[in-house]
Amino acid sequence: MRSIPRVAVLGVLLIGTGVAGWQARVDAQAGKYFRITVVDEATGRGVPLVELKTVNNVLYYTDSNGIVAFHEPGLMDRRVFFHVKSHGYEYPKDGFGYRGKALAVKAGGSAVLKIKRLNIAERLYRQTGGGIYRDSLLVGAPVPTKAPALNGQVLGQDSVVNAVYGGKIHWFWGDTNRPGYPLGNFHVPGATSELPAKGGLNPDVGVNLAYFLKEDGFAKETARLPGRGPTWINGLTVLRDPDGRERMFAHYVKIKPPLTTYERGIVEFRDEKQIFEQVVEFALAAPGHPHGHSFEHTIDGRNYVYFTAPYPHTRVPANPRSFLRQESYETYTCLKAGSRREELRLDRDADGKLVYAWKKNAPLLTARDQDRLIKSGRMKPEEALFRMTDAATGQRVIAHRGSVYWNAYRQRWVMIFCETGGASMLGEIWYSEAEKPLGPWTKARKIVTHDRYSFYNPKQHPMFDQEGGRTIYFEGTYTHTFSGNPDQTPRYDYNQIMYRLDLTDERLRLE
Repeated sequence: MRSIPRVAVLGVLLIGTGVAGWQARVDAQAGKYFRITVVDEATGRGVPLVELKTVNNVLYYTDSNGIVAFHEPGLMDRRVFFHVKSHGYEYPKDGFGYRGKALAVKAGGSAVLKIKRLNIAERLYRQTGGGIYRDSLLVGAPVPTKAPALNGQVLGQDSVVNAVYGGKIHWFWGDTNRPGYPLGNFHVPGATSELPAKGGLNPDVGVNLAYFLKEDGFAKETARLPGRGPTWINGLTVLRDPDGRERMFAHYVKIKPPLTTYERGIVEFRDEKQIFEQVVEFALAAPGHPHGHSFEHTIDGRNYVYFTAPYPHTRVPANPRSFLRQESYETYTCLKAGSRREELRLDRDADGKLVYAWKKNAPLLTARDQDRLIKSGRMKPEEALFRMTDAATGQRVIAHRGSVYWNAYRQRWVMIFCETGGASMLGEIWYSEAEKPLGPWTKARKIVTHDRYSFYNPKQHPMFDQEGGRTIYFEGTYTHTFSGNPDQTPRYDYNQIMYRLDLTDERLRLE
């Protein structure tokens, strides 16, 4: 793991005291804490987001190194019991059924707790927000990123889209919290990072995000468009002109209460200003537009951009001219061209067979639409398009949001998606694969679970694939929103958390 100098760890600049002076300050600071490190019993790696709770209900959460810096007046120099729990991980019970351990706490001391991972995917680190490596800084442990305590004055950050553009990864998010006031950036903050092969960190240890900043140091708005309410973007796509010039586009929406879209269209990124500017407005009622996350795929000699929600059932020819024309978009659907969502007019041939095909000016079919049609008797269950089930139990799995990318190791298309209506509201993450983008997508395995917490809008990062795609990486938004849980995890809530998935894990078998 790469580290930064210890002087930077504590953010201390001591003028005129020399190396010995700042070293003494670091050692003095670290020496007051009892260091608790929670590690994955299988890998020995520190586990973020592990809750340690004392008998009197004082809560601590491990940082992205798996460390808690403990200093509690009255509880030092004695044995202290810590309850241990974490989403998708488990600490063994003692004879009375308590999951935890009593530790001999003293200043400058340390202890290691081993926790069993139940998730198939492995939690790596928090990607955004304040205090990512807070406890590591307090105990003087090495950290991998340049801004381990606060970056771009961002305390909370909603769902991510990203793409490789101009030789760098460009990252953009939704609504963003800041230290100075409860309301922050509602018009798309952004950042860049170097690719791992070009000077960036190994994705196992972190990402050095370089935010686009305002003069006051807060993450700047990259897509402030006219009109009231937030601006959100999705469908981020990089295309080339006929002359080979890269251009980065996205679909934008303007939002009014209560989360209602009142305008949509296409924006393009302007390098010299580091902002998106509107290029064209799309008709709000017309069905064709980008969404979710995109990938390119060639079929029948023609290259398309596909958009996932999480199924890749929208596409457009992969060129800037088509991307900017709403009439160029097609959806894979059984609904008639020209129909609208409030109608759901089915397309049947002369023999009464339901016609699934790529169609222009046709609504995107959703799982909820499908359920309504089956319940009303207008569609037979055997005609259903969405048939995803749990490979372990055979129970139905309703996919909400996610991404799809080709995986060279598996030689299949891989989908990472969030479930709706599962064990937690928008907190269960699944893996599926198919031989073609259209599937059939039929079986899935749960890879991440949450206890009454959301982890929505997951996205895989194919630019981080390791060992030819054997290891893949994805992140999602960890938040209490929509979960029904009133308790918000300090520092972690409303932020992005990165996971790693080994595709050789036998538990991923879908047969």
